[in-house]
Formats: sequence, structure tokens, C-alpha cells
Amino acid sequence: MATISLPYRYLERLTRADRKTILAKIAMIGSDVERIEEDHADVEFFPDRPDLFSPEGVARAMRGFLGIEPGLPVYTVKPSGISFTIDPALALIRPVLGAAVIRGIAFDDESIQSIMALQESLHWALGRGRSKVAIGIHDLDTVKPPFHYIASPRSRKFVPLDFSELMSMDEILEKHPKGRDYAKIVKDFPLFPLIVDDDDNVLSFPPIINGERTRVTIDTKNILLDTTGTDRKAVSDAVNIICTAMAEAGCAIESVEINNVQTPTLAPVERIVSVRECSNLLGFTLSAQEMATLLEKMRFGAQQAGADTVRVQVPCFRADIMHNWDIFEDVAIAYGYENIQAKPPATFTVGKPHPVQVLAGLVRGVFCGLGYLEVMPFTLTNGETQFKRMQRPERGDVLRVLHPISTENTEVRTDLIPLLLEFLAINRHRELPQRIFSVGDVVHSCITHQQAAGISTHAGADFSEAYACADAVLHELSIGYTIQESEDPAFIDGRRGDIYISGKKAGIFGEIHPAVLNAFELEHPVAAFELDLRAVPGFPDL
Repeated sequence: MATISLPYRYLERLTRADRKTILAKIAMIGSDVERIEEDHADVEFFPDRPDLFSPEGVARAMRGFLGIEPGLPVYTVKPSGISFTIDPALALIRPVLGAAVIRGIAFDDESIQSIMALQESLHWALGRGRSKVAIGIHDLDTVKPPFHYIASPRSRKFVPLDFSELMSMDEILEKHPKGRDYAKIVKDFPLFPLIVDDDDNVLSFPPIINGERTRVTIDTKNILLDTTGTDRKAVSDAVNIICTAMAEAGCAIESVEINNVQTPTLAPVERIVSVRECSNLLGFTLSAQEMATLLEKMRFGAQQAGADTVRVQVPCFRADIMHNWDIFEDVAIAYGYENIQAKPPATFTVGKPHPVQVLAGLVRGVFCGLGYLEVMPFTLTNGETQFKRMQRPERGDVLRVLHPISTENTEVRTDLIPLLLEFLAINRHRELPQRIFSVGDVVHSCITHQQAAGISTHAGADFSEAYACADAVLHELSIGYTIQESEDPAFIDGRRGDIYISGKKAGIFGEIHPAVLNAFELEHPVAAFELDLRAVPGFPDL
């Protein structure tokens, strides 16, 4: 989920509606209002709608939804006369380039923060931490076209953004904060991607950092946008979303010639969709004209093409439209889920809780009785959290995500304690003591089972508290157990124990090692306990 800050003054000017009306309706287009402050609101959007990751995109959507300006937005694109060349040596490094020129910018504090925030949100939503897409925004008036996207020797030097000294590209990866964060994307290549102007001035070292020379400021009037990556559609989507957002702010968009092709066009894509198929999917009947009107409310171009068909023009910024059913979802949003009448199912059934949930509920009750508060950490995590910060060797049975959307979500959790420590780190400014627990799925060797864990932090948290918690939970669950000395490096030597049930290791408890506390930036001792719930008598597998 992406949280977008919406300044009221800027949003009202773009939407042509007052904040009360906007905030009353914004949840209906698929968002969650997180905070309402005096001068802005923080609103959360799903990652499938990156076109809404800016006040400009939200205003465009709200003008249609509120009936102020329904239908397809039309964007005029003129040739800029500027071109790019692409070095063939980039084919196996970072081959895809998208670009545009944005003119007539009148930045203020709100609009410049908006485009920078949009850039970073797209790095996350489309770029998968810049590995798939990286975006560069440059002051066009500080450089000389044409521009060249080249494969450069790693020794090439330039002044990176926020620095004042010349640095080689290898030095940037070692010393610059952005270099350290994203070095893994390019570090193994013999040559590095680089964008230079016709005088050989460096604009950008994608996907790492821009050059200081082209820094965008509040005085910038014209922008060169470059977008590099490994996926052509994702790169094109990023260019379209940024260009149309800037066009909504009143800027002029110009195309750039890349390998004899003018890009972007900002042209819509046409589809013919079935009204009957839409009605059957949504569960209510529409005419072709009614469906077209609802789609215009969602900023599509739409007109009746036949008795059962609608011709739909999908805006270039709607990167989420991959199937006709995606269009039908927008029909439902425009119709209003609150207007869909509830009906009882045609088939009568009797539901009951799954046995796994019944027993998990018993475990939750025990922890709550001990004064612990339940939290629900994410199922996806990463090796840094699960193993490195815990001082544990990496397991060989980890289920990894093939195409992770970010570096924070690369594998499925194998234990709960690391995620509870992460939760404490987020809330370390809160009052003590803090006692939290979680009951949920973990995955070992592609097999899912349930574990429970509880941790406590305060000045007196120690081995005795962890032992007492483990004993109380096992006693209330009527489980006989034995204790053996543990060698788990996440805990302090001599203050840790393994739990054995029926001769098999089923859990761990103890006092967390100071090095682990430092890795999670925790200042107070932590007592922790984790149990494999397959050891509970009668606990079924999923």
C-alpha cells in the first residue's frame, strides 16, 4: 500500500471541489483515509493504481467520480526535437529507455514535493525497488541535447546528487547512501549505465543517482524525464503516469526521439467489451448506455458500439487494466458497491470454524490471559530480518518470492519472533512494558504450519520471564514437555532453552542477545518464546 499526502489547497485547486466533498467520496474509488490533518490528508492506495500516487492523479480521478469532468482526459504531445541514442552494449545490462520533455513548470513547495513523492512511489510500485524501473528527473536547461544512454567504464567520475565532490561510479556505490542501497542491482556488471548530454556532462547513473548538475529546484522551468529499466511496459507506464500528472498540473508534454521512435504518445488503448458479460459478473443488469456512462465517471472514454457492446478507450495512465474484467471492476466502483443489493445465496449451507482456527483461538486466549496483546505481522519478510539480524544461519528450506515487489518482501516467514522484534522496533517510542504475541502461518520446505510466539520488553525482561511465559502457555494447553540447553545464537548463552515435546524439538525461549537488540535498534531487554503448534495434542494440519 502507498500512502499519499494530499495538501488541501493544492488538491482543491486541481479538483475544483472543496475538501469536505473530496474526503467524503475518496474512499469510494478504492482508498483508505489514514489521517486528516489541518492542512493535508494522508490517504492509502493499493499498488495496482499507481496513477493515484499523486495529488494530480487523485484530482483527475475525483473530477470524474464527482461528475465535474467525466470522460477520457486528452493530452496533447508535441515533438521536442530532442533525441536519445542507446549504446548497444546496454542490451544485457539495462536495455530499456523511456523519456519525455516537460515544459512550462511553475513549481511551488506543494507541487515539487508531489512529483518527488510520485517518483519514489513509482520506484516501489512499478520499479520493484528500482531494479525493474528507475526514474530520473532533470533540469533540462542545465544540459545540452542530444542525449546519450551509454555503457560506461566504472571508473568514470561525476558529482552525484547531494554531494560536492567528484566520485567514481564504484565510489558512489560504496559511499553514497543511494549507492549503498541499490548497489546490488548493478554491481556485478563490467560496465555501468550512464546518461550524458552532448557535451559529455553526466545527467544520471541509473538506477542509482542523478548528477548534481541537473538538480531540480523550485526555480526549474523545464524537465527532462528519463526512465530506464528491464521491462518495456513498466518503463512506458512510468513515463505515462508522470507525464499525465504533470499535464494535470498545467505543464506541456513533448516527445523525445529514441531510436527513431517518438515517445511518449499518451494515446489511449481501445477495447470492445460485452455488456452481458459485465452484468453477469457483477450481478446486476446494465444497458450499454448505462455502462458507458459509468465508465466515463471513471475517466474512460466510452460509447455504445452495439446492443451488447461498449467501445472503451483506456487512458494511457491506467497501468492496471490488463483484462476486460478490470474494466468491469471500475463499472462496479462507479455504480457504487453500497447500491448493490444483498441477496441470500441460492444454496443453503452451514458454516463452522476450521479446527486449526479453533485451537489457534485457544492459544490466543492463553496469551491474552497472560497480558499479551495480539499483533499480525506480515507473512512476507526478508533474509535480513529473519536471519542476519537474528544472528541465525540462513535455513535451507526458505520459500522465496520469484518476483518480489520490494527488497523487504523477498521470502515467506519461517519464524515469528523476528517479526515481533521488528514490531517492537517500530513502536520503541511507546511506553513500557510492551508484551505482544502472534499466532499464524509459517512455511518450511513449501509446507505451511502454525506457530505461536510472544515477546516482552521492559527494563526487567529476562530469562525467568520467558521461561514463565512458556511454562504457563504449555500448562494451559495441557502439554507435557522437557527443557534442554539451547544453542540458538539469537539468545544469550546460558539464558536460553529448547522445548521438547514427545522427544521432538517444538519451541525455544530465552532472553534475546544484545547484538540482536542492537540490530533491531531496541534499547531494553527482550524475553521471547516461540512454539510449533503442531505439538499441541489434536492440532490438525491445514
